[in-house]
Amino acid sequence: MPMSLPPALELSLGLLRCPTCRTRRLHPHDRALRCRVGHTFDMARHGYAGLLTGTRATSGDDAPMVQARERFLSTGTYAPIREAAARLAAEAVSERATVVDVGCGTGYYLAGVLDQLPGALGLGLDTSVRALRSAARAHVRAAAVAWDVFRPFPLVDGVADVVLNVFAPRNPAEFHRVLRPTGLLIVVRPTALHLAELRGRLPAMVTIDPAKEQRLHTALDPYFKATVTRPVKYPTPLSRPDALDLVAMTPSAHHVSRADLNGEGLLPDQVTVSVLATAYEPR
Repeated sequence: MPMSLPPALELSLGLLRCPTCRTRRLHPHDRALRCRVGHTFDMARHGYAGLLTGTRATSGDDAPMVQARERFLSTGTYAPIREAAARLAAEAVSERATVVDVGCGTGYYLAGVLDQLPGALGLGLDTSVRALRSAARAHVRAAAVAWDVFRPFPLVDGVADVVLNVFAPRNPAEFHRVLRPTGLLIVVRPTALHLAELRGRLPAMVTIDPAKEQRLHTALDPYFKATVTRPVKYPTPLSRPDALDLVAMTPSAHHVSRADLNGEGLLPDQVTVSVLATAYEPR
């Protein structure tokens, strides 16, 4: 009996290619996805496709990190960041665009873009099994696939109108390959001022490399031309539970000790959110 796929994933099958032979499309087969040669990939019961093969990536967020992220994002503190990315997309592509979110996490930012593009289809890629469970249900028009950003994407050439990359690793060559010539890459990353008050109180937090912008330019310049950059900067109050989640949802969770977090009066009650959202055209 043919497998019943989540509707968004079924609509996304035309975007996918077999990650093993890289030439053939995938189709549903016996509760899995399979190419004509016979390479087979499991469908998770949570609704995402497990296309990642071989050595598993180790950088995916674990369950506590994802749970902290879900709690924090539900407060709306980062809603202006999501809105900035969504506006960049809505200004440049049609409402029926195909949006690929690379390093999609829980699907929060992808869902925001899809809300601004009423006829668009979304596909999120991430290594974290726990995050993909949320991404698969983040939006009725969003599908989710387990994949490692540093490998060639399991996507057909030139299928995306928008590639979204928010606080995530980048693969410029693959971004360029899967984008249409008229497509748009949207990259959102923190500035040195982002959460500066929290970093100042917790020196063990992962710092932002001062050369980050130059490295980004060097990596993207062979493939893309920046067209517009929108700074997003605002102060926001920060409760103690939200501060704890903000630390726990990032790699800093592995560096900040419980003793650091329990210090009396250590956590700030307000932080600065400061990011850059840039739209790039393919060269």
